[in-house]
Amino acid sequence: MDRIYRVKQDGETFYASERDGELRRASGDPFTTLTPGAAVRGGLAGVTLLAPVRPSKIVCVGLNYKDHAGEVGKALPAEPLLFIKPASSVIGPGEPIRRPPGVGRVDHEAELGIVIGRRAHRVAAANAWDYVLGLICVNDVTARDLQKKESQYTRCKGFDTFAPIGPCIATGLGPGPRLVEGWVNGQRRQSSSTAHLIFPIEHLVEFITFVMTLEPGDIISTGTPEGIGPLAAGDSVTITIDGVGELTNPVQDE
Repeated sequence: MDRIYRVKQDGETFYASERDGELRRASGDPFTTLTPGAAVRGGLAGVTLLAPVRPSKIVCVGLNYKDHAGEVGKALPAEPLLFIKPASSVIGPGEPIRRPPGVGRVDHEAELGIVIGRRAHRVAAANAWDYVLGLICVNDVTARDLQKKESQYTRCKGFDTFAPIGPCIATGLGPGPRLVEGWVNGQRRQSSSTAHLIFPIEHLVEFITFVMTLEPGDIISTGTPEGIGPLAAGDSVTITIDGVGELTNPVQDE
């Protein structure tokens, strides 16, 4: 398994590949050919981590864990409930989530993200993993009070900084169940397994690509388990996914 990072060092931005704890500068890009080269000075401690990809869109799936549907008082969906986060909402590790003024409660939502590796249009579920570059942590930050007022999720999910992703793209992983957790100030608030997804990854790829073409770098965010909760200025929120890594962001008032 390789982990692909997008990093900055000495004012220069580049991709780097990590295997067995060694970070190497890479030429090319993850969607064509990425070739590891010389070791990166200082390793991960010597670079600033950036959002690993710049997706044209993040396609999110609502109410995809039974326990989460229960905690928000919603019926289980008969088919995937989709909404889109815009590219402008994306931030990387360590960048602040900014709570907009006057919107009320803002929540964390820990999610497993699927990074698309090649153009995907009407992909059969049986072939879904042929189109997956790797896995990524996603925090589907949500203005909860706004969500309760509206039937559409564009506004409550689409604010700038409301889509932290990272810290890397973990490649070479299969569809096996993965632990998804959300932590705030060192306290665990969310913990579940992708084994409990209502609609599994293969089904999501087929369902979504029947509707829209996914481009390389686009992300499917597979839904959040129960335990969502509010964020306050000064908080630190971390999303952890087994085999992928940890994504941590501070919270500020805008």
